[in-house]
Amino acid sequence: MPSIDNFWAVIPAGGAGTRLWPLSRSSSPKFLRDLTGSGRSLLQDTYDRLAPAVGDRFLVVTGRAHRDAVAAQLPELADDAVVAEPSARDSMAAIGLAAAMLERRDPDAVMGSFAADHVIADPQAFRATVATAARAARDDWLVTIGIEPTHPSTAFGYIHLGDALPRHPAAYAVRAFVEKPSVEVAEGYLATGSFRWNAGMFVVRPTVLLDLLGAGDPGFAAALRELAAEPDRLDDVWPTLPRIALDHAVAEPAADAGRVATVPASFGWDDIGDFDSLATLLGGEGMTVLGDAGLVEAVDATGLVVPSGGRMVAVVGLDDVVVVDTTDAVLVTTRARAQQVKQAVDALKARGRSDLT
Repeated sequence: MPSIDNFWAVIPAGGAGTRLWPLSRSSSPKFLRDLTGSGRSLLQDTYDRLAPAVGDRFLVVTGRAHRDAVAAQLPELADDAVVAEPSARDSMAAIGLAAAMLERRDPDAVMGSFAADHVIADPQAFRATVATAARAARDDWLVTIGIEPTHPSTAFGYIHLGDALPRHPAAYAVRAFVEKPSVEVAEGYLATGSFRWNAGMFVVRPTVLLDLLGAGDPGFAAALRELAAEPDRLDDVWPTLPRIALDHAVAEPAADAGRVATVPASFGWDDIGDFDSLATLLGGEGMTVLGDAGLVEAVDATGLVVPSGGRMVAVVGLDDVVVVDTTDAVLVTTRARAQQVKQAVDALKARGRSDLT
């Protein structure tokens, strides 16, 4: 498909991916790693699937500690296309700063925000969905992409669909964003057919996003515009910005005000939130190996092994196990308890072991 006129891809590249520890760490987060065996990192895969839609119109917002690594992985980008934030302030600050920069750079811009660490199986269907969302965004909607649920997940928030938009029949008004539900509630959502997973993908005109933010927090919006006009003030102003997600700062109140639309889609999406979802994504039966299969010996065992420490790993008589071997740490858990890996990381931080996290 041809590129979308005046469409910019904003890629927030942050977070440590603590549920994928010790493979993902603050010094080497998951978006910089190849977790699919494709030979490309998740960040590079994100760039690859967006490039046909945007050409060279990219802004990647990442932490200062990762700026050089991002630039090295994406040499195609101009130097000013990688924006380094002094500290993590959550998604509203990062995406809002990109919006303020684009507002000044391209008055006709439509931007799409797409996380650096997601996996999408059908890039062509993804780009077609983005094009549909961009058309609705030009009519001043804040548009989110709603993922067709494949099971009653409790790990994602949900989007409640309303009526189709008169001028954009493939898009629907959003009645509300719903927080992560229980299994029983999620089953009810799927039974209605009116709910989609919230993947945190937003398509919007930069001015619309900033004005929606300004309706609830005028000082926040003004500060972001100030930074775009005077980037030399970043170190002074950035620490004063609220630490809040875009969903809470803009999307939820805008949905209540009838300003949000969604484009439902199904293109094989996964955010690789933990080792259980990684094992499912890799799709192997029995024992799945990410890395050198010659370093794994499994006897009557199933699950996932990541032998990145260079040592032989033998697993005997265990079902649905997760073993991640690195040069300085080893994780052993089960797929069912994969979400609790974050607790181990929190415990290490409490013990002052920042060298491991």
